[in-house]
Amino acid sequence: MNFNGINSRSLLPGQSDPQSETENNWAGPNFTKKDELSKVTWQIPSGAENVASEVEDYNCNNTPSIAFPILFAIPIVVIRTTQHNTMAGPNPIPKWLFLSLTLILSLSVSVGARHFVLVLSQEDYKDDPPADPDSAAEWDEFGDGDSHKSEDDLDPGSWRPIFEPPAGDPQPLPESDAAYHSAVHKLMSGDPDLIQDGAAEIGALAETGHPASQSVLGFLWGMGLLRERSKGKAFLYHHFAAEGGNMQSKMALAYSYTRQDMFDKGVNLYGELAEVAVNSFLISKESPVIEAVRLHNGAEENKEALRKSKGEEDEDFQILEYQAQKGNAAAMYKVGLFYYFGLRGLRRDHSKALWWFLKAVDKGEPRSMELLGEIYARGAGVERNYTKAFEWLTLASRHHLYSAYNGMGYLYVKGYGVDQKNYTKAKEYFEKAADNDEVGGHYNLGVMYLKGIGVNRDVKLACKFFVFAANHGQPKAFYQLAKIFHTGLGFKKNIPLATALYKLVAERGPWSSLSRWALESYLKGDVGKAFMLYSRMAEMGYEVAQSNAAWILDKYGERSMCMGESGFCTDAERHQRAHSLWWQASEQGNEHAALLIGDAYYYGRGTARDYERAAEAYMHAKSQLNAQAMFNLGYMHEHGQGLPYDLHLAKRYYDEALEHDSAAKLPVTLALSSLWVRKNYADSFMVQVIDSLPELYPKLEAWVENVLLEEGNATILTLFVCLLTVLYLRERQRRQAAVAAGEVAQPNRPNELGAPM
Repeated sequence: MNFNGINSRSLLPGQSDPQSETENNWAGPNFTKKDELSKVTWQIPSGAENVASEVEDYNCNNTPSIAFPILFAIPIVVIRTTQHNTMAGPNPIPKWLFLSLTLILSLSVSVGARHFVLVLSQEDYKDDPPADPDSAAEWDEFGDGDSHKSEDDLDPGSWRPIFEPPAGDPQPLPESDAAYHSAVHKLMSGDPDLIQDGAAEIGALAETGHPASQSVLGFLWGMGLLRERSKGKAFLYHHFAAEGGNMQSKMALAYSYTRQDMFDKGVNLYGELAEVAVNSFLISKESPVIEAVRLHNGAEENKEALRKSKGEEDEDFQILEYQAQKGNAAAMYKVGLFYYFGLRGLRRDHSKALWWFLKAVDKGEPRSMELLGEIYARGAGVERNYTKAFEWLTLASRHHLYSAYNGMGYLYVKGYGVDQKNYTKAKEYFEKAADNDEVGGHYNLGVMYLKGIGVNRDVKLACKFFVFAANHGQPKAFYQLAKIFHTGLGFKKNIPLATALYKLVAERGPWSSLSRWALESYLKGDVGKAFMLYSRMAEMGYEVAQSNAAWILDKYGERSMCMGESGFCTDAERHQRAHSLWWQASEQGNEHAALLIGDAYYYGRGTARDYERAAEAYMHAKSQLNAQAMFNLGYMHEHGQGLPYDLHLAKRYYDEALEHDSAAKLPVTLALSSLWVRKNYADSFMVQVIDSLPELYPKLEAWVENVLLEEGNATILTLFVCLLTVLYLRERQRRQAAVAAGEVAQPNRPNELGAPM
């Protein structure tokens, strides 16, 4: 049972208790066993996202481990014990306090594209962290109360009624809200006339002070949709909307402040948004597992990821379901997981999940017991019953499913389903879970020590537990660490780091549902609607959305339904918008985005041609080990474009490209052949022919990343190689003929000296 936890590969949702909001702070156990957990090493990908495969293998006979996706990248947090000599004194500091806390983020100090390593040593700890009772309200997330808001209240102005209309007879909306939904629906229609009408209606509503309409109007000004783009007006309307409580505008403002290194403002907004996101983990009817699917793999469509997002239409899922129907217990468990968490494009269905878990238990599948305990504790699809929850968790613990101990500890700390609250037993169960590397156990122990619940308050020890949990992807641990760095409780204040951690949590808020709707629209072939939704998320700082929106513009051109200042985007407007989106994605560490920024400057797409800036962008992509960028730098050195003419450096970059990606063998071989010709036949006819060939080296991204060549490219390369061969043979024949002619024409040297015949 996991009430709001996330394991090294999972983000597990929770549900609130109507009589208490204290579940908001506790994390139950996850469902990944110790041996599975030990295999995981989180790395920061380019960009800020990392989506795990949901199921490692569909072959249920081998009962492979289940891997849940994580929404966006998780920073590595590593504790390293350093060797220090402790100072003499009556109360020596425990050895573990002398540690280095290494936070490797996909962010620079400005939350930019360059990675940085921040090492926090003992000096960064506060010797006497405050324990002021007056500050308890700020940190007391365990107080009993019933102040949970609905999801609509947490994300006012949400587009959910448009994409997920409520079943039955919906409650009548206020006139302004109904008009707002109608206007947004027109903006999503793909019809130019309706889009124009919707934009006008949004503008009229915004003038009346409607916060959600002001937020959308800020989005339209930022995009330059049917108006001249104006960052100032976009900021102004987002400010008005945020003042009115619109969370999506707060996301846009927080991202804008962070891009400008205005962390003092960004941290407060992201902190507020992160708190809302944490609350949404508990009350959401849908899973907070929003799979951040990247539509593209380099320049090509990411067909494998898209195939896995088709829900019940996915052939692999149909095979898995067939195995479950035939009585395979492991398959039953996995189908239940898919429905419970809403994975791989499936809509969450608690009833189906419960049915499959019960069937799996009947077949002797113990992992389902754990989830049944969670289901009854949350009341997910059934009437809440803590007694049954405790019984199922107890059964699961007898099968050595250690996360069940975490759930049992949670029930004891709350006094649910047991005789009474018992902090001693709660701590005992949390420790059993933690001793077996159960992430939720570490997090909940951190909570106990942070609050002094059943233990002596120890903020530094709490930080140790939070760091471990954060290192394994527990989102509430990020939230706790962010608050610690923000307020200076236990650690010295670090506002940029707090901002980065808050952002990771905030991006899991209810507004992240935009990602699912965008993907569903794309899979249905509605590229224009997908582009609008990804553009909305891009403004809010989601890197995956930024790159997806930019890729749609580049891939689909006019089909992207890009609307410019006076109608459909011109080529220049489309290139400029794609350039802006790639630039933002590049700032957040997307290496492919950095490569395309270089291409934009090199070819003059969406900006003025500038070889030097192109080289800078390629250098940045090269620093992220992008083979295509290495190849491009070699080409620029070979031709002296934006970089000094240097054949030796050109060869070095070509060799590096091949070293980092074996798929680059063909283009690198051709490039090295060109270098050989240029070096040995400088200023010759062959070099002139090579230089005169337009776009000698077209973009090789598909070659580098996908190995396969398109038929047209293969034909061109074949002709080019044949041309080089013919030119080389003709040049060699010409030189041999010239040498032979010279030998024939040369007079006999002895006769010239007058020697006798």
